[in-house]
Amino acid sequence: MPETSRAAVDSSSLSMPLEEAMRTQRAVRRLKPDPVDDALVLRLIELATKAPSGSNQQNWEFVVLRDRAVKQRLGRLNRRAFALYSRIARRVAARDAKMQRMIDAVQWQADHFEDIPVVIVACLRGFRPAFPPIAATSFYGSIYPAVQNLLLAARAAGLGAALITLPLWSSVLARRALGLPWNVAPCAVIPLGWPRGRYGPTTRRPVGDVVHVDRYGNQPFRGR
Repeated sequence: MPETSRAAVDSSSLSMPLEEAMRTQRAVRRLKPDPVDDALVLRLIELATKAPSGSNQQNWEFVVLRDRAVKQRLGRLNRRAFALYSRIARRVAARDAKMQRMIDAVQWQADHFEDIPVVIVACLRGFRPAFPPIAATSFYGSIYPAVQNLLLAARAAGLGAALITLPLWSSVLARRALGLPWNVAPCAVIPLGWPRGRYGPTTRRPVGDVVHVDRYGNQPFRGR
């Protein structure tokens, strides 16, 4: 997207075919500090809220972070969690060049967290049930369809974005950093901005390798 046109982005820029957005969407962590227009951010969140939610409660809340001081508070939490994660991950992936590149990108994101123009924290209003275990799954199932809508809309607009959760390793500290009440649970963090590079092709396992028919292990499409 040309630099001169970014401030004028409107809904017409989201006309990318759905399949193209799905096939080319990927986690983009290296972002420019260039501003992202409020109208575009609101448009992305509006599309996020078109997702289904449990019992149609529509109990999403989206906290949009632009203030550097607030981003710093969340960024510190992110770096504390990543410091532990990176030591383990680099050791495990010592001979995996692809994984090392991914860890480098996450490191860049952690180091430049405050410079990211927009950080969106997706939350759910209500208390997460502790029992039975499936209840917690159902609770979080109300936010992730909305997050995926947001990610696809960001891709269609030419923005870079990624779903991360490391800044939320402590819900108590995250709530304190964001000023959240106890009945609002932070669930996901989406750093958002114009990508420093470009979207490239994604690689995934063949669909036949992940499809099982009637029972696990029965894979008639494997290798096709």
